[in-house]
Amino acid sequence: MKVRKLNPTTPSNRSRTISLFSDITGDKPEKSLIRPQQRSGGRNNNGRITAYGRGGGHKRRYRLVDFRREKDGIPAKVASIEYDPNRSARIAKLHYADGEKRYIISPQNLEIGEVLASGEGAEIKIGNALPLKKIPLGTTIHNIEMKVGKGAQICRSAGTSAQVIAKEGVMVQLKLKSGEVRAFSELCKATIGAVGNQQHDIVVSGKAGRSRWLRKKPGVRGVAMNPVDHPMGGGEGRSSGGRHPCTPWGKPTKGYKTRAKRKSSDRLIIKKRGK
Repeated sequence: MKVRKLNPTTPSNRSRTISLFSDITGDKPEKSLIRPQQRSGGRNNNGRITAYGRGGGHKRRYRLVDFRREKDGIPAKVASIEYDPNRSARIAKLHYADGEKRYIISPQNLEIGEVLASGEGAEIKIGNALPLKKIPLGTTIHNIEMKVGKGAQICRSAGTSAQVIAKEGVMVQLKLKSGEVRAFSELCKATIGAVGNQQHDIVVSGKAGRSRWLRKKPGVRGVAMNPVDHPMGGGEGRSSGGRHPCTPWGKPTKGYKTRAKRKSSDRLIIKKRGK
């Protein structure tokens, strides 16, 4: 993906950058692979707002992406690379030999017309999906399963990847972008290569309106609220809060660890992420 910096013709364009979408080859999504998408507005099943700052934005349709890659032994041809409004990565449309069409996350350097495959017999090639036990040490991978057959849950966003660094018994150790080293079952599937659209993180929105297109509403500071709405609200004149930063329900924030003390997946962490 190429990024273009706009001329400073307006205050918002002074720092704004946009994607040229030069890597996209398909203009319309496959009708059989899209579904309507309902908006929650940050509300739960009781109608109460639990995630603030969500709402509005452009209308989207959800693309059904194949994260399981369970069509083993059936070759598929890359027909197009398309834009997906629901994620930072691009998606590639595959035409399988049996006539079925599916979307996958598009890796870097994937070319139109390439033939991809999945399963233990697939070769080590960008876009192919294999069990971790068949992937050599040092290989860059993405779309990694955490549980066998559940589908990829790790390394799905633009530019992300992991590296196979060790194999011990039935477990394979991977080093993630965060620096964390984690063990996975050797039967979990992963896709060769890194996720494409790696320059997504350098795109600058430049104006508030572009955030509103993405369903992001402005957040209100706690100290600007009334005491009935936030523990840090109220006070005669402007106040800085007078206490440690907290949520509207009084829980500490800005550095307070909220991860469960005993999580079952902690036993699979070989080395924690850090500086």
